[in-house]
Amino acid sequence: MKIGFIKVICMAIPIGFLTSLNLAYATEEIIPEVPLPSLAQSQKYLPGAHATQRLELSLSRRQVTLFQNDQVLKSYPVAVGKAGWQTPVGDFAVKTKVRNPPWKNPFQGNGYVIPGGAPDNPLGTRWLGFWTNGKNWIGFHGTPNRSSVGTAASHGCVRMYDEDIRELFELVSVGTPVKVIR
Repeated sequence: MKIGFIKVICMAIPIGFLTSLNLAYATEEIIPEVPLPSLAQSQKYLPGAHATQRLELSLSRRQVTLFQNDQVLKSYPVAVGKAGWQTPVGDFAVKTKVRNPPWKNPFQGNGYVIPGGAPDNPLGTRWLGFWTNGKNWIGFHGTPNRSSVGTAASHGCVRMYDEDIRELFELVSVGTPVKVIR
């Protein structure tokens, strides 16, 4: 099976960012890569397919909650985007799930990749992508930086304790709605 690389943004794009920078520069220089399935291999989002299950991410409470209908099943503490790199607000859906995603440091040009599952991998052991512009991604992921959970520390992604993202990963499907509120 051939796996293609698409960029994981892990940083929210401030207003005007793409108009003030060359997109190729932004794509190549500041956006980490993780392997994700090709479009043919990935599950497609079917609107309404998971209408009874949903995730609600409260940026102010720094908490993501899994609902079944209107019943809370579980809540988890998270880290969200820091000032200038806020996690986007709106209605989204889980678009991709990746176990043990590798990570490439976006600020080093040497191409070094931290393998998926490595203890120092900033994405932890699971990835749930919910926002994309077709090349860049924002999602829920684990973190080895446990002290960041509960703070505004990321570049737009939603950091979780690795044991929490492993649990959430098993509970949600591609297509699960994600509502991000302030």
